[in-house]
Amino acid sequence: MFRNEPSTRLPRNRRGDTLALILLLAMGGLALAGPSSLLAWSENLATLKQHKAEIAQLQAERDELRNRVALLNPKAADPDLVGELLRSNLNVVHPDEVVMTLN
Repeated sequence: MFRNEPSTRLPRNRRGDTLALILLLAMGGLALAGPSSLLAWSENLATLKQHKAEIAQLQAERDELRNRVALLNPKAADPDLVGELLRSNLNVVHPDEVVMTLN
């Protein structure tokens, strides 16, 4: 019964096994080092933090601009802001004012 008889089994398909192994290794490599992999996770978190900070800064700037627009409403303009804009944009001053520049 334990003689060296030729096996009646079919030989395993070595090419298929090799190809499957290569594909599994490639998928494992992509899971570790791909664009959305475990190694890129911390970089993505840092980028997300940076973008959130930038969004917060832009929202603050937007709110400031909204306030200035509201103060320049033609029906009820803020006289202090209008005077400031006239002085800075048109270079006009009252006769009793002194202009100081920083060099």
